[in-house]
Amino acid sequence: MYAFESRRSFLATLGGAAAASLICGPGSGASPLPASSSRFKLSVITDEISQDFGHALEIASKEFGLGYVEIRGLWKKNVINLDEKETAEARRLLQKFGLQVTDIASPLFKTDWPGAPKSSFSPKAPQFGADYTFAQQGEVLERSIAAAKALGTDRVRCFDFWRLDDAKPFREAIDSKLRDTATQVASKNITLLLENEFGCNTATGAEAVRTLQAVQSPNLKLNWDPGNAAYRGEIAYPDGFANIPKDRIGHMHCKDVVRKADGAFEWAAMGRGIIDYVGQFRAMAQAGYSGTMSLETHWRGAGTPEESSRQSFAGMKELLGKAGAL
Repeated sequence: MYAFESRRSFLATLGGAAAASLICGPGSGASPLPASSSRFKLSVITDEISQDFGHALEIASKEFGLGYVEIRGLWKKNVINLDEKETAEARRLLQKFGLQVTDIASPLFKTDWPGAPKSSFSPKAPQFGADYTFAQQGEVLERSIAAAKALGTDRVRCFDFWRLDDAKPFREAIDSKLRDTATQVASKNITLLLENEFGCNTATGAEAVRTLQAVQSPNLKLNWDPGNAAYRGEIAYPDGFANIPKDRIGHMHCKDVVRKADGAFEWAAMGRGIIDYVGQFRAMAQAGYSGTMSLETHWRGAGTPEESSRQSFAGMKELLGKAGAL
């Protein structure tokens, strides 16, 4: 279990960091894509490239030509566990490479629901430097908000707890927790981005529709992840996407999936899997979406995270081009 610093010292640290606003303009030698070159604000999750945050930002900015990144893990620490010096260094590097932050990819509510049977998806080891109990989620939320503000974003990713074989007895309580949290963050000018995660109770597009209907809050939007939906067995596009309220999509993750001969799924480079991303990107554009969209590679078939991300980003650009969105 990861120990927390004292709440007061942590929040004071990030509060001070947030006070000096993050300015991410050009002038660092970076060459982000012109705004007109993409319908969407393209991004990458930095730890999918490297835990060396500076190197990941250099690749994202100078090689991929991006103006945005999503932050989850850096320097082998979860973003919500950064100390004062690390937060300041992260801000300096973002400014150096002219990058803005789409959202904090926090581990909020990626834990077991209390009183329910232990989920088969509950990991035995920490994921992305995060291993927090249900009782610690209030602290996770506070740290996530502070980290978001310190790094120049008003968006925090969340989940809806490790997947249960039968969530029905607990579903209303889970929905209530999401509603209460959305109300709580509204006063902080924060928006929660609920990711449909294949190992959590909202895994597919159809399940996302249900959850969004149950949690009617402008401060909770969907982080739509076609890869996770496909990994759960749904035809992500067009089926999963069809009934999602498009005005409730606040962010999107891009990764691809293949289905093996035995029926199991595994990750693939963008464009090499079963998801119709050309159709998905066209549909996002037709729906009027012009927000943030992050490559979340996951596939490691090129040998290293960096090279795998490089190949997957090339595939993503090709798909966006075919969709008329690049």
